[in-house]
Amino acid sequence: MTDLKKMGEQAAAVKLTLQNLREEEKNDALLFAAECLQERNQEILDANKKDMEAAEVNGMSQGLQDRLKLTKQRIDAMAEGLQQIAALPDCIGECIEEFERPNGLKISKIRVPLGVIGIIYEARPNVTADAFGLCFKTGNAVILKGGSDAIHSNTAIVKVLREALENKGIPGDVLQLIEDTDRTVTVEFMKLKEYIDVLIPRGSAGLIRSVVENSTIPVIETGTGNCHVYVDRDADLDMAVEIIFNAKTQRIGVCNACESLVVHNAVKDSFLPKLQEALAEKKVELRGDERVREILPDCIPVTEEDFGTEYLDYILSLKTVDSLEEAIAHINRYNTKHSDCIITENQEAAEKFLNQVDAACVYWNASTRFTDGFEFGFGAEIGISTQKLHARGPMGLKELTSYKYTVRGSGQVRV
Repeated sequence: MTDLKKMGEQAAAVKLTLQNLREEEKNDALLFAAECLQERNQEILDANKKDMEAAEVNGMSQGLQDRLKLTKQRIDAMAEGLQQIAALPDCIGECIEEFERPNGLKISKIRVPLGVIGIIYEARPNVTADAFGLCFKTGNAVILKGGSDAIHSNTAIVKVLREALENKGIPGDVLQLIEDTDRTVTVEFMKLKEYIDVLIPRGSAGLIRSVVENSTIPVIETGTGNCHVYVDRDADLDMAVEIIFNAKTQRIGVCNACESLVVHNAVKDSFLPKLQEALAEKKVELRGDERVREILPDCIPVTEEDFGTEYLDYILSLKTVDSLEEAIAHINRYNTKHSDCIITENQEAAEKFLNQVDAACVYWNASTRFTDGFEFGFGAEIGISTQKLHARGPMGLKELTSYKYTVRGSGQVRV
């Protein structure tokens, strides 16, 4: 059994060392770690092959296998993420605001690390490198608990990263991986409040719910992605087809893929056949309401459960509406507060949608696939927060910080 208390003690012990590193030292270590990932890519790919073979035997879905699979290009992207993080300004120590009180006290609000971050995630080995890079740059030690499906991949990546750190004279324990895949270890990890300042789950709705319900550590909830695209009556229909094709099929196993489509009744006759023809290239299964099936008679009848489902597969639910207001109400009822999009040439309709849809990211005429720390210029992301406290949307460097007040006086006492 993994000694989690010892891991917590090790993370706490190196936390101060990490926080005292100069920006140049952190950036140098990140760039060297990126080089090591690329130079040792075959070692990582060999480990990933073991996980992929096991996934095939265990009947893992196509969408989850896509999340699990590593290629040289994906390892290069992991390395590029570390390079981008190194290039970003170091926000630790930043003065967020400062002011002086009438009594002469000078008060500054200073950005500081959270401390020790725990991350529980499933079959996404790229998260291992992203989490390391963001936590390291912000002076946070991190303990990772990946899923059993990616254990060989995660172990190989962490080995490379820790050795890169140690080569630069930095304690490897700023990054630790729980290699025990027993579920009881995960539950025990959620109770390590004495050492871990915040816990971040990334994965299925079941995983996130389990962490939220069982953790004694404060949780930043990263949500599942039942992302919607609404095709308005004033939409450019060719643009709509292109955006939906990208949002649905570019990668099916990701949380920012489109899972639900809402179409204004005024354009359904001309739009739906175009959409069906485009999505047929990827063999996307359409599930539509009665008015959709009048136009696409071979479409599968949609259920209410479909409207709230994150498929992570080549499946798309379709709902027709008679107004923008009905579209917004439907989306706010069934979305997961992740990413939703309106396609329209009507600016007034777009602004209303952007203002009234309750989601971390709301788009006008752009694919939901852009909800990503890399695409937002954050270098990488720790996850997409769908809650409203502390952080929301793609979580980059600043979202992994807190703040403290420093107060400078000249002998003041309170009367």
